[in-house]
Amino acid sequence: MTNSRKNTPTNTTNTMNPTQPDLPAQLRQLNLRATAEQLNDVLARTARQRLAPRALLEELAQRELADHAQRNQQRLLAQARLGRFRPLADFDWSWPKKIDRPLLERAFTLEFIHAQRNLILLGPNGVGKTMLAQNIAFAAVQAGHRVLFRTASEILTDLACDSPQLRRRKLAAYARPALLVIDEVWATWPTTRRRRTCSTKWSIAATNAA
Repeated sequence: MTNSRKNTPTNTTNTMNPTQPDLPAQLRQLNLRATAEQLNDVLARTARQRLAPRALLEELAQRELADHAQRNQQRLLAQARLGRFRPLADFDWSWPKKIDRPLLERAFTLEFIHAQRNLILLGPNGVGKTMLAQNIAFAAVQAGHRVLFRTASEILTDLACDSPQLRRRKLAAYARPALLVIDEVWATWPTTRRRRTCSTKWSIAATNAA
């Protein structure tokens, strides 16, 4: 008797396997951006160097901490509104006829912020007060402090509102940063008073109490 049944091909495909998850996307959801962006390189180096699990975790933690610090500094710098400025290396210390260089260099240690003292830069026009103030503010940002750089006229314009509640909220916002730099204070004086004074002008770095 002949067996007329035909052999049916076996389907070797496993239809029960779930779709492979998007690991980089999951890492980004966990806010592990550095690991997500460098995942392929990390996995390749781990296999090549045969890293132990603890060594791999330590490297990932270091990468995440460095990435977090960089993003935090970028956020603080954007909030500070420093604008474009020349670095301190370009400052001409011989240009002002009189300058207390040791005092200014000490200001860059930011000890006046920790001591909650104010710093006033006083001098004629064009000697670099704004440049120094911007560099001090930048040093504070690099140290992780929250900073806000504004001209006196910008602050006065911002506070010129009819609502006392709104004005109080705005004043509270100016009190939040660890360092508030107020530039061009002299420009807000009445013209008649400016004529009676010398050409000396001010920039103020004011620290807010914690």
